[in-house]
Amino acid sequence: MATWFISDLHLSPSRPDITELFERFCQQLKAGEQLYILGDLVDAWLGDDDQSPFANALRQTLAKLVTRRVEVFFMAGNRDFLIGHRFAADTGITVLPEPHKLELCGQPTLLLHGDSLCTDDVSYQRFRRIIRQRWLIKLLLSLPLRLRMRIATKLRAASKTQQPLTSAQLAIMDVNQSSVKSCFAEHQITLMIHGHTHRPAIHQEHYGTRIVLGDWYQQGSMLRVDENGYELLSQPLPTANH
Repeated sequence: MATWFISDLHLSPSRPDITELFERFCQQLKAGEQLYILGDLVDAWLGDDDQSPFANALRQTLAKLVTRRVEVFFMAGNRDFLIGHRFAADTGITVLPEPHKLELCGQPTLLLHGDSLCTDDVSYQRFRRIIRQRWLIKLLLSLPLRLRMRIATKLRAASKTQQPLTSAQLAIMDVNQSSVKSCFAEHQITLMIHGHTHRPAIHQEHYGTRIVLGDWYQQGSMLRVDENGYELLSQPLPTANH
């Protein structure tokens, strides 16, 4: 049976084409298969108390997948780290810590979202350490949902992904090779799978293989792994209405 890996879908009400493709992809998965979502499933998750039509439709899509005996694992990214136990209970998915180590195709493998490897972006790493503090997450979730929505809107407006990027900015936002190599050594792995950088590729290094998952902005991007090995695949988006 196949094991699938996806990340950086950035699902949102403003991109129904991506949501439609994700639903089609889920329908194609077979009982007994596994799906690993390595972060940024949604463009912004404001808390498990979000009962908007979009949030409830996402819950239903994942719950149907689990009901069909597809194991679904989720690892938080920088856009959806507020997904919690209530969402997991509503859908039946399993929330994984980051990083997560497992055996895949006979290889010790490490799963990450990927942003922790982008250590050249010092300001982002500082922000990441602060925003992931438990006390701050608890404080954020204590705010009224409407206020959280306004905060998320302002953050998206200021996000680098909403502005043209220079080649220097793109380089800073990619992984640091020394950090990657150190991660391989620390966890004693030969295979790493992550997303975040939106640069799908299979990198073969002397210390192991690093597979980068693609985003879903212009096409669906997924990694399929089975007894024959691994393959990066893509699926076209339906006709976009945006």
